[in-house]
Amino acid sequence: MIVLGVDIGGTFTDFVLFDGKELKVHKVLSTPHNPAEAVFNGIRSLGVSKKQTCIIHGSTVATNTLLERKGAKVALITTNGFEDVIEIGRQARSSLYDLFICRESPLVSQELRWGVKERVTATGEVVSGIKKGDLKKISTKLRRQGIESVAVCFLFSYKNPANEEAVMNGLQQSGIHVSASCRILPEYREYERFSTTVVNAYVSPVMSRYITSLEDGLGTNSISIMQSNGGSASTGNAKRKAVNCILSGPAGGVIGASEVSKLTGIKKIISFDMGGTSTDVSLCDGGIRLTSQTVVSGMPIKIPVIDMNTVGAGGGSLAYIDPGGALRVGPLSADADPGPVCYGKGKKITVTDANLFLGRISPEHFLGGRMKLEADMVSKCMKVLAKKLGMTPVKAAEGIIDVANANMERAIKVISVEKGFDVRDYALVSFGGAGGLHACELAGRLSMKKILVPKNAGVLSAWGMTVADIVKDYSRSVLLKVGESGYRELVKLFKPLESKGVKDVLSEGVGKNRIKIENSVDMRYMGQAHELNLPFKKSFLDDFHKLHKRSYGYANRDYSIEVVNIRVRVAGKTRKPVMKRRPKGSLAKRKVIGKKVKCFFRGKWLKADVLDRNRVQKRSRINGPALIVEDTSTTFLAPEYICNIDDYDNLIIEKRILKHAG
Repeated sequence: MIVLGVDIGGTFTDFVLFDGKELKVHKVLSTPHNPAEAVFNGIRSLGVSKKQTCIIHGSTVATNTLLERKGAKVALITTNGFEDVIEIGRQARSSLYDLFICRESPLVSQELRWGVKERVTATGEVVSGIKKGDLKKISTKLRRQGIESVAVCFLFSYKNPANEEAVMNGLQQSGIHVSASCRILPEYREYERFSTTVVNAYVSPVMSRYITSLEDGLGTNSISIMQSNGGSASTGNAKRKAVNCILSGPAGGVIGASEVSKLTGIKKIISFDMGGTSTDVSLCDGGIRLTSQTVVSGMPIKIPVIDMNTVGAGGGSLAYIDPGGALRVGPLSADADPGPVCYGKGKKITVTDANLFLGRISPEHFLGGRMKLEADMVSKCMKVLAKKLGMTPVKAAEGIIDVANANMERAIKVISVEKGFDVRDYALVSFGGAGGLHACELAGRLSMKKILVPKNAGVLSAWGMTVADIVKDYSRSVLLKVGESGYRELVKLFKPLESKGVKDVLSEGVGKNRIKIENSVDMRYMGQAHELNLPFKKSFLDDFHKLHKRSYGYANRDYSIEVVNIRVRVAGKTRKPVMKRRPKGSLAKRKVIGKKVKCFFRGKWLKADVLDRNRVQKRSRINGPALIVEDTSTTFLAPEYICNIDDYDNLIIEKRILKHAG
């Protein structure tokens, strides 16, 4: 079976093809008006048999649908009197001292939020069920209003889903997409549960149409969709639960970075994925870190996602002057169309244009020489921007790079320093089309000692998708006070979730001997408002006290402990493409291509070698400054850095140790 990883980005759509023997990579410009077009174009260029190819696809469709507010027309059906939960939200504010803060408006307008008379108690007893007459009235309203999708969210449905399922079964017969909170997020805290369910109802019809068009256009249903939790799922699952795919593209990058670092023996890494529109960073401390909640476009989404931070600083990020006269970069982007100025259509300077102007991109070798860059157009536009700033064009270009680097530096500190991790203990794994151009300067600003740039760094997210397992996450709120006998009681509660997980993973074609189950619990001292998640094992009580001490500086073994949620993660191990070691003596010497080029760095024009990464001998040593080019990306090696190539063709970059006399 041929495996193809596809990652749709803001500027380029990336492809990684493994035919059982060798790896092929490819990039095409994205098609924002219809993302599927870029997928069709790339597959056509690769010339692969669609019917014999297993496609793992990371999509930004769900993300963009939410960010751009282009989702389905949604209605909310909830317990009478609780129609405004999604608008009231929580007391906490994202910007505490901003007097002019504007909250995102709810995805469901007030007139489309309907309450019904039903009641389930906190213990799960059905006091009042759903009346057939009420259900008929709701169905009539839905048809009149032209509703595409419905979110059903009742109080305490995580204890007893009977009323939600009655509404769901009744509405599904009318052909309307229904998202019930008991199926999407059976956990307590109604605001987060309601919000997550509404987001799923909002994006699922759009995602469903996209996936269907993809299946029809490719003539195959052998497609898996990357999820935000780092695993893939069937298209059917993605259509029903599109909320699980909100961060699917960046998740593939973290998986790829983690797998590459394992080959090199580096356990502590920070993945740095700089693409066309954004930069995604994640800290991996011996393994990929997950979080159970994220916020996208102001909407809380309480599902397991890879813990990462995103900032609007990519190669296509626009440079502009704010009302105060300061130079800004991002979050607005040139996207694929018109793209940066150097692509020939854009009129506004981007980070990519600044790198080209400073000589850090070789026009002759961009995208393997398949794409011509307009250096003269960049020069004209840079002069216009520089004049407005009152500085030279070179200073303006350098300023753009500095501002972008500062934005990315802050993003890395959010997931490291601000969470108690010493960033100097970690290696920076740099990838994405633009990552290698900024890695040295970024590592220098953060005092990071080592940089790893994988082979085919520009398409690592797509490669990560080909090595991702099939993963299913399940949870349930139990709100159980536990003591010494709590372990046996919890084991019984885990059983139904484990059985469902194994059944679902087996249904996707995974052998039983390739399934792994991981159980965890959300715990707190009685009376606390927040929980800590930890693996579930016999020592879970003692482990909780230790984790609380490490997290908050204290632990009290006399306090009663409560298990709030139980979580089950079922992974089906897939057969993965193997990264091969390069054989010894495969190349005779390091190959410099063309003449030295001029590049600007810290106030000076320097002469740098241009090296073809595919023709550099294993264990070669490269001194900066240099441009190391490959089809999918360029790595700028700053003057004070040296680069070694390991057995897997990774670039291992470190600061040069200067020898002092005496």
